[in-house]
Amino acid sequence: MATINQEIERRRTFAIISHPDAGKTTLTEKLLLFGGAIHIAGAVKSNKIKKTATSDWMEIEKQRGISVATSVMGFNYGDYKINILDTPGHQDFAEDTYRTLTAVDSVIIVVDVAKGVEMQTRKLMEVCRMRNTPVIIFVNKLDREGRDPFEILDELEAELKIAVRPLSWPIGIGAKFKGVYNIYENTLDLFQPDKQKVSERVEIDDVNDPRVDAAVGEADATRLRDDLELIEGVYPEFDVTPYLQGKLAPVFFGSALNTFGVKELLDCFVKIAPSPRPVETEERTVRPEEEKFSGFVFKIHANMDPNHRSCIAFVKVCSGRFERNSPYKQVRSGKVMKFSAPTAFMAQKKSIVDEAYPGDIVGLPDTGNFKIGDTLTEGEDIHFKGLPSFSPEMFKYIENTDPMKSKQLEKGIQQLMDEGVAQLFVNQFNGRKIIGTVGQLQFEVIQYRLLHEYGAQCRWEPISLYKACWIESDDSDALAAFKKRKHQFMAVDREGRDVFLADSNYVLQMAQNDFPKIRFHFSSEF
Repeated sequence: MATINQEIERRRTFAIISHPDAGKTTLTEKLLLFGGAIHIAGAVKSNKIKKTATSDWMEIEKQRGISVATSVMGFNYGDYKINILDTPGHQDFAEDTYRTLTAVDSVIIVVDVAKGVEMQTRKLMEVCRMRNTPVIIFVNKLDREGRDPFEILDELEAELKIAVRPLSWPIGIGAKFKGVYNIYENTLDLFQPDKQKVSERVEIDDVNDPRVDAAVGEADATRLRDDLELIEGVYPEFDVTPYLQGKLAPVFFGSALNTFGVKELLDCFVKIAPSPRPVETEERTVRPEEEKFSGFVFKIHANMDPNHRSCIAFVKVCSGRFERNSPYKQVRSGKVMKFSAPTAFMAQKKSIVDEAYPGDIVGLPDTGNFKIGDTLTEGEDIHFKGLPSFSPEMFKYIENTDPMKSKQLEKGIQQLMDEGVAQLFVNQFNGRKIIGTVGQLQFEVIQYRLLHEYGAQCRWEPISLYKACWIESDDSDALAAFKKRKHQFMAVDREGRDVFLADSNYVLQMAQNDFPKIRFHFSSEF
């Protein structure tokens, strides 16, 4: 029987983040291939193979070819237990990704060699920097024409504001791409474009080995040696400490579509990436090796299985051992709950688990008890920090188009809002429901899912708002005066908190000036 410390040591929980189209889902799939979790690569894109486990499983994702919900996948690789959280790259779902980053110990960033660092990648890197999360960068699509690798390294340093150190180096690029020299292990990997098999590897003692010339040709071998000399001169030797502090990012090159350079990334990753770390709560620091279980809900997903209208709350285990059928306390409500069917995930395939350790993600069936940010413990009252809802930037009235289905619509809206996809405000002036989101695409997703998962039809009506902000005051008269003066722009959120709907930046600034006793908040954590 492994001790809890051994279980913690062998766990690696990380997220893969990138701009849309950089190849994140493909990379996720190839990592699963090495873990033996799926057996055919290309399962995400190919229509022939509907049965295989893939990480984009919601209908709308298959249609649009983008990931909109964070998927969780666990598998064993050698002695390690790996938990991958695949995140949506599309910026309209940034909030889901921000929350996912609170549940991981490290991150792999995927960058397209032709496009370099894009806006979304920069934003996500800021979140990693706030939390000092260790980052590894995978430069993808080397089998296509792209930019000079040194230029990419400079851009990574400048744009992501982090020191970099290449641990593998490409030989040629695009049509001339011949392989990668693995600096970390001193091996040469020769490229053969094949989506199913892994390319061959030449074991060599160092880069001056004549076998390198034989494998890639003299000109490329000479250039490789010059490049490596330059790397040794410019970049300090790789040290794991600054990486773990979030100050240095190792860089790997490859082609995820052709399963090339992925194993090198994975082999190095399991060796250097951190096992689960201590987590801050408002009361104290929770260490993974503590005896008692604690964890928090970082995501709620309605209709994991459309045949059973069920919600699942994703819980990140932070300390101790989670056990099936044990009584745990939900800190917010004080209720004690038992879970007879906790699940672990392999994309959509889920299996019931008897126990889970720090770093694992457990799915708990939810009948409306959970909210994002909820804490579960063996009795202690602690509150994990850092899972806010952000102030939305786009707003629409939601209207029911089929009066016979108002119950279904009501239920659908409630469950989808529980997921944190969007926020619901009820206008106090006219009683109409307003949905606020971070991006346009979410309105499409909500409408689609209401129809396909709840059989409810809705339509959107425009409303011109600039921002919704939560308001509070210690002076009840000032609050009452504000609400009276702004009564047409007052709403309440699902918790019954007061929300001011400002229709322009000017109106918001005037309100802040005219009512000094009112505090305006732009995130729901205050």
